[in-house]
Amino acid sequence: MTRTEGYLDHPLFKLVGNTARETGVRAFVIGGYVRDCFLGIPNDDIDIVVEGSGIALAQAVAAKTGAKVSVFRNFGTAMLKYKGIEVEFVGARKESYDRNSRKPVVEDGTLEEDQLRRDFTINAMAFSLQEEDFGALVDPFGGIRDLSRGIIRTPLEPEQTYSDDPLRMLRAIRFATRLSTPQTPFTIVPESIEAMKQMAPRMQILSKERIVEELDKMLLTRQPSMAFRLMEETGLLQQFLPELVKLKGTETVDGKGHKENFSHTLQVLDNVVEAELEAGLEPNLWLHWAALLHDIGKPASKRYVEGQGWTFHGHEVIGARMVPQIFKSLKMPLNEKMKYVQKLVGLHLRPIALVDDQVTDSAVRRLLFDAGEDIDDLMLLCNADITSKNPAKVARLRHNFEMVKEKMAQVEEKDSIRNWKNPITGEYIMQLYGIGPGKTVGLLKERIKDAILDGEIPYSFEEADKLLRALGKDMGLEDSSLRSE
Repeated sequence: MTRTEGYLDHPLFKLVGNTARETGVRAFVIGGYVRDCFLGIPNDDIDIVVEGSGIALAQAVAAKTGAKVSVFRNFGTAMLKYKGIEVEFVGARKESYDRNSRKPVVEDGTLEEDQLRRDFTINAMAFSLQEEDFGALVDPFGGIRDLSRGIIRTPLEPEQTYSDDPLRMLRAIRFATRLSTPQTPFTIVPESIEAMKQMAPRMQILSKERIVEELDKMLLTRQPSMAFRLMEETGLLQQFLPELVKLKGTETVDGKGHKENFSHTLQVLDNVVEAELEAGLEPNLWLHWAALLHDIGKPASKRYVEGQGWTFHGHEVIGARMVPQIFKSLKMPLNEKMKYVQKLVGLHLRPIALVDDQVTDSAVRRLLFDAGEDIDDLMLLCNADITSKNPAKVARLRHNFEMVKEKMAQVEEKDSIRNWKNPITGEYIMQLYGIGPGKTVGLLKERIKDAILDGEIPYSFEEADKLLRALGKDMGLEDSSLRSE
């Protein structure tokens, strides 16, 4: 065993070790905290495994410290917070699985049996809290070696590990992606990749909620494209996001091909992450989902036009319609978060279209109105969507894109469209003309909105009211104020 220094300086560790000795059990820090110590990554989430009752040891520690302990008897775990860190206690255990479920049959076990059931060697390392070898590294599977070499490997044969709990396949990909750095890229060993390909159909026993939980964590990594390439390579992505897999590949007719849309999508996703980092922004999970799905409508809209080549007309409209279906199939929230993603997918071409055409105040006003408070996120996504193997083309598009942003800033400053509200309400129309709710009220409001956004009239109640009365007269509506006279 290797002795480590400095990783267990927090007074909690000595306290747990002493309490364990007093109660006649052995205790070890295990898992992510140990791994992250060697990687130099801060981690206040600490797991302690006990050869005995984890709940009893947690309660004994809590009695000494006055800390509040939360007990979860169904899982055999206990949680307490002490001086700024969160500690989970669990008894060492061994597990066996039924093929049709990822829920194990759990029995009391030894530290070695507990380490054997862990997902990866780098997560199976433990620090001893015993007085005689305090801080010693217990690493029966060479996790420290794998960590230094950037290797994701399972303690058992990968087929058994992934068959027992298929979620571990996604976790392997997430860890490889999250832990990779330019200095030490992490890779999954070839035998594990092959096992994933064989075990991919086992994903069907997992709940969609658990799958999405892993996807969300992948989307928040520094280079999420790595995770989605690995999931596609191993056949996992096909099990829960087949719509994304359909973006892969190219076709050629008469010597004309189209962009490989799967790779393009992943590049846009990485570009969004990079832009957030450069701007000092917090990662926006739902913006990342929008980037992942922004071209999801392309396979359904793909057409070859003689003399023109490949087109994807309307893919943004098709994609926006697909977003609720995808969220529903993954059991993701169908609330304002889904609507945000749907909006960005539906609008992602609009700023690019302004780059290609003469930029008018009217077009900019409509974009600002339709995007509302999400305009900054939309512009970030659209800028990330500018990809080409031709550097000159990218430079030209980015230059034009900056011109559009300047125009937007001018219009926004003048008209405050982002917070725009129609000065004419439905209630006002009904009161003015003495009519009830219906199609006529909606038509009048829409006509006034269009007139303001198109620059036909200034943005003011007086001008909007003047137009309303003229429209009402043309429609044969009688002003109730005139009627009372």
